[in-house]
Formats: sequence, C-alpha cells, structure tokens
Amino acid sequence: MNWISKFIKPKIKSLFRKRNLKSEDTLWTTCGCKNLIYKEDLNSNFHCCPKCGAHHKLSCTERFNLFFDNSEYKLMETPIPYDDPLKFEDNKKYIDRLEVARKITKQDDAVAIAKGKVQNIDVVVGAQDFRFIGGSFGAASGEAFIAAIQYSIENRSPFIFFSCSGGQRMMESSIALMQMARTTLAVSELKKNNIPYIVVLTNPTTGGVTASWAMLGDILIAEPKATIGFAGRRVIQDTVRETLPEEFQTAEYVKENGGIDLVVERKYLNSTIGALLNVLLKKEEEQAGTKASNAVTIDKSIQSAS
Repeated sequence: MNWISKFIKPKIKSLFRKRNLKSEDTLWTTCGCKNLIYKEDLNSNFHCCPKCGAHHKLSCTERFNLFFDNSEYKLMETPIPYDDPLKFEDNKKYIDRLEVARKITKQDDAVAIAKGKVQNIDVVVGAQDFRFIGGSFGAASGEAFIAAIQYSIENRSPFIFFSCSGGQRMMESSIALMQMARTTLAVSELKKNNIPYIVVLTNPTTGGVTASWAMLGDILIAEPKATIGFAGRRVIQDTVRETLPEEFQTAEYVKENGGIDLVVERKYLNSTIGALLNVLLKKEEEQAGTKASNAVTIDKSIQSAS
C-alpha cells in the first residue's frame, strides 16, 4: 500500500497535470455537441459554438470585453471580508479552495464589478465566474454586489448583472444565506431611486441566486439554452413524481411560461440592453418632468390667487 501511495499515485497525478497544461496550449477545443472547434473561430464568434450555437461560459473579463462599448471599462475595487470565518473543512480546507480558485480566475472572488458605457450610456456591470467554486455567492460576493448598487445610486447609473452560479456558497453556511436578504434589500433601494436594474441570466443560474437578486430585475434576459431554476431537475422530478419536459428549466421554457422577458443571443446583448436603457431612462426623465410641472411653487400660488 505504501509503494502505491508513494510512487504510483503521484506519477498518475503528474501525468494528468501535464495533460492539462498541454490542453491549454492547444489550438482546438470541444463543445457539448462533440464537435472539434478551432479556438480562434470560437473567440471570434463571441465564445459561441459556430456549429450548434451553444454559448460557452465566460470569465468576468471576457464578459466585460464583449459587453462594454469598444471593450473599454474600469474594474471597481470592492470590500473583501475575512476569508474563512467558520474554518470550514470537508475533504479539503475552504481556505485552500479559495487559493486555487484565485489562481485560476485571477480574482479575489467569483463576482467582479466594472463601470463603462453601453451604447454611450454610463452603466455599472457585475458578472460571475463559474470557475470560482461554481460561481457560488458568499460574503465577498454580497459585499461586491452591494458596493456596486451603492455606486449606481450615487451616480444615477443603471445596474446590469450577468448571473452564472450554482447558488450560495455552502462553506460559509448561514453567512452565505444571509446575502440573499442583503442583496434583496439592496435591489429594493435601487428601485426606490428609479434606477434601471437589468439581469442577464447565463448558464447556469440556480439555487439561492435565483431565489434572490437574479429574478428581481426590471427586465430579465437570458442567453439561449441557459439553465434557470432553483432546485435541480432530478430533485424536482423525484418530488413531484412526474416526468418533466425535456426542455424543462431552459431559458426558452422559462420564457414561454412567463418567468423571464427575453432570450437574446450574446452578440446582440450590447445593442438590446442599450435600446432598453434608452427607453427606461427616457421614461424616468418624463416622470421627473411631470412631477416638476405638478409641483406647487410660490409663483403658481400667486397666479392662482389672482
């Protein structure tokens, strides 16, 4: 047993590491449709499969580069709370998982916030990187989300968020669950100030993220074929004891049943959201003008008296 654990297992692990390093340098990649795709073709097609149209997952920087006008934006610094308040450990320490995720994504947390322009409109945009522990939402994510909303309110800038998450981060237990309430209250403040809030649901958007801020947008948009739901398909099927439709929990199915407003291909998100913001901001200006014209002033009081 010692010989196997000391020599055989490390050798196997080193082989897998070498293979992973080689795969990063290759010019080709694969898709769920089992087709081989030239990476340059994938990148030039907004990271969508040119054969089946599947929208591949993006890092936060890739998302921002594709979405902002001329790929111009500025990353915003957000508060970073204490890393491992519960000293959580299962088959691996949580602090070690964070270290690995940070090396992979080059981010402090799954959520990144940036500011820039969309169709020449100043906006604040948030995104999640699924590579960071499944895009899970914890204390640091909550702080980033709330800081972004605070900036939006202070600068009267629309807030747009791209969700990509399996839900709340279990390693933070109730601390992560608490973020559902905190983010919901933050969205409420955004709406009190009549600032547009648009959510783009990407694949996947599930769990506590769906049960809180992700479904509270003024307009809900999804990328094609994105998985959107709370519990997993198998859990629901075993609970209701019914065979679910094949397209159950896809963006198209959710839209058809009134859960979201639009399903938009990635390459049209900038133009579509820009057009929506123009309408929403114009409506806000008209409402502000109406309120101002109806306001009772000293001059109006004198005129009515005379």
